[in-house]
Amino acid sequence: MEELKSQIDKNKLPNHIAIIMDGNGRWAKQQGKARVFGHKNGVSSVRSTIETCTKLGVDFLTLYAFSTENWNRPKLEVKTLMSILVSSLRKELKTFQKNNIKLMAIGNLDGLPEKAHNELKDVIEKTKNNNALTLTLALNYGARDEIVNVIKNISKKVVNNNLKAEEINENIINNHLYTFSLPDVDLMIRTSGEKRISNFLLWQIAYAELYFTDTLWPDFKEANLYAAIIDYQNRERRFGKTSEQIEKINE
Repeated sequence: MEELKSQIDKNKLPNHIAIIMDGNGRWAKQQGKARVFGHKNGVSSVRSTIETCTKLGVDFLTLYAFSTENWNRPKLEVKTLMSILVSSLRKELKTFQKNNIKLMAIGNLDGLPEKAHNELKDVIEKTKNNNALTLTLALNYGARDEIVNVIKNISKKVVNNNLKAEEINENIINNHLYTFSLPDVDLMIRTSGEKRISNFLLWQIAYAELYFTDTLWPDFKEANLYAAIIDYQNRERRFGKTSEQIEKINE
């Protein structure tokens, strides 16, 4: 693991990493356990990922914790996920404060169970002045739902003559997203071998590097994150430009 860590260029770290934490259910099935067992064990991977990002100096980490589609899962699984959320927030608050981690959340938060919503608001409030890693949980989140909300809110401003249609640009749209205070994603990681975006940050990952690994989420640890970052650093990010143009910029 130290060998992997030594390969990372601290000057080329992704500013914003987003992760689709997939594979908890399959991991549990491999152990002959119920799906909820996988979710409980996935918490240690969340903790490891946050700690590793903090050590490296990554500024922003966004985790896809619960999608708008996840409500369709079995009731016991949904109940367990919400229970894990509440207990994890309580347990991790001291760690957040100690490591200067700021917690944020994106999604339709009013749709969360009251207990989970209140716990979330409490930790967000208590960590709002922290300024090392910004950890964002995507909860009851769907990118299409987010974009629909953006269109509705901008449309209201146009109708009320607070904004002209011709003034609408990328900045206006960015300012109406749940992630208005966050930079675009640089590296998007998905575990479990699936190669889909699954309605996650569709606008924000327009120029992100995508990294897919067969590792199931409960097995994703420090070394796995190092491997993803090394892969990211070995890519040429052109943002629509040619390689020659990028070389000139970097000279």
